[in-house]
Amino acid sequence: MAEEAKKEDNAKGKKKKSRIHLLDELRGLAVLCMVFYHAFFSAGYFFKIKWAADLMNFFMPAEPYFAGLFILISGMACNLSHSNLERGVKLGMIAMGVTIVTYFAVPDSMISFGILHMLAVCMMLYGLIGKYLKILPIWAGMILNILLFVLTMNIQKGSLGIPFVFSWTIPQEWYKTSVLFMFGLPDKTFVSSDYFPLFPWLFLFFTGAFFGRLIPQKKFPKWTAKKHIPPLAFLGRHALIIYLAHQPIIIGICRGAQWIMSLLQPAQQS
Repeated sequence: MAEEAKKEDNAKGKKKKSRIHLLDELRGLAVLCMVFYHAFFSAGYFFKIKWAADLMNFFMPAEPYFAGLFILISGMACNLSHSNLERGVKLGMIAMGVTIVTYFAVPDSMISFGILHMLAVCMMLYGLIGKYLKILPIWAGMILNILLFVLTMNIQKGSLGIPFVFSWTIPQEWYKTSVLFMFGLPDKTFVSSDYFPLFPWLFLFFTGAFFGRLIPQKKFPKWTAKKHIPPLAFLGRHALIIYLAHQPIIIGICRGAQWIMSLLQPAQQS
């Protein structure tokens, strides 16, 4: 028994040492940017605060970049999970819960297929085919998925191709069905305030999954395993909880501020 306990402690120690804290910090940075962006969105869109709406519009071009960083790291983390299929199913259930809650709370801005839905599908897919992808070398898999990401990055705008090289216009009929929204082909009736279709984001996720194969091989530089900014690492380790909690908290703060302002207005007028 003592020998088994010692082996278990050693295994835990190795797992702890192999953690890449830089990934936690980068994910924490992405989460922090997401919280600020959603704060501006909620204050500007729901509460009609002009300066918040202006800030949301200013930061809007940067939103795909920090979301992309989050997706890339999520793909890398697949190499640290015992069961990506189970992980994906659990996340999918949470994502469906988000859809149900937003359907009743804010039907005009419900989340039908957001970043959690997309990540859940990617995790389940990787759980099913990940072992077959290992026949591809790491760099070949990364290059292939980056190419597919570039090819499909304008799918919502109606085209496939490589910028400045070639472009293929997607038939408009593909956008007139209600079942292809998860692939980046939504029809006019589709609603999702947070929308991350599988194309092109699936390929960024799989780029991360291939790159993350270097983690168990211990090919990351030693400095990436050290904590540089602990608060960001904390946010990164608790990204899902923060994602689920931050929007209700933001809306609660906005409503509280609105209520306080309504109490102060009569006093100011008198």
